[in-house]
Amino acid sequence: MKSPFTSIDEFRKEFNKGLHDLAKQDGLGAFILVCANATVHEDMFDEFRSILEKQYQELYARYRKSFLEGCDVDVVDEDLLVFLKLHTIGFESIRHNEDRQEGVWKIQFNHLRSFRPRRITRFIHEGLSEPYNGDNFNFNKPFMARECFWSGVLNGRDVDLFYNKYPFADFHGLLVMDRKSCKPQLLRKKDHDYVFKLAAELDDNLPGVGFGYNSYGAYASVNHLHFQMFIDTEGLPVADQCWVHNGGEKEYPVACYVFESIKSSWQLIRELHDQQQPYNILYLPGRVFVFPRKTQGMVDVPGWSSGFTWYELSGGMISFNYDDYKGLKSAAVEKHLSELKLEKRFS
Repeated sequence: MKSPFTSIDEFRKEFNKGLHDLAKQDGLGAFILVCANATVHEDMFDEFRSILEKQYQELYARYRKSFLEGCDVDVVDEDLLVFLKLHTIGFESIRHNEDRQEGVWKIQFNHLRSFRPRRITRFIHEGLSEPYNGDNFNFNKPFMARECFWSGVLNGRDVDLFYNKYPFADFHGLLVMDRKSCKPQLLRKKDHDYVFKLAAELDDNLPGVGFGYNSYGAYASVNHLHFQMFIDTEGLPVADQCWVHNGGEKEYPVACYVFESIKSSWQLIRELHDQQQPYNILYLPGRVFVFPRKTQGMVDVPGWSSGFTWYELSGGMISFNYDDYKGLKSAAVEKHLSELKLEKRFS
């Protein structure tokens, strides 16, 4: 398979080509994935609107006929729930994403992501890992093959890059290394080292590339080792020069440890593992940001959010309600982030 990592133009071409190929497939999961990815930008949604609307009408007619006849439909229950929510508002009422700046913070309105079932918002984990369970959702499920954007050897590792079904960033994908090894969502030094180096090596061809990681207990929703890949040429708020951790004068509202070396960053991660402390990570070229934080479920999630992941701790807020999106202020963002802050310090 041709590598899309040679330039941002090549990556965009292959990314969009894959979405067009998916849009031609007859299936609810593919329809939802393409629809959610298309709404990231208005011009993208306009490009896909006609084919998506045609699919929507065909799927609705098919499911209505099945239910009228008392027959079941062979689809994933979560996908069916999303489709029923979409049908409640009508295809014509789907809104594309919007983004704005609020002080240093990024605020996003993401309509279709709001339809995603909120499985883990209030669930309290115990510990940092559970054994991999092939019966639960994982990237080895046969139906996931169609959602794979690229597979191949990348910097010496077998890699699968999947589309994110409910994206909130440009070129948002799920990077899975050695997928068939069936490793749980627990970071190992080998994998940390690999992603740290990968971000730096991809930077020349893909400016703005980065990777996010959610540990178990910090909104990891899939217990199969993966990282979230994205491209953000503007930069995330946590990398702004105003913060103390970047040499500025303002204290970041949640604990943030910044490293420029693999060794020192892994020392902190290993300490967090030893203490069973959940955390999020942002990998940028040459730097890694580690966020030890309170376990999910221990802090109330504001109504406009489905939970604070690596993206929120990096300064990007996702709102599902348009009024909340327009009205969210810096003070509220900083308050919610500060509620995740731990009192203890790590070495």
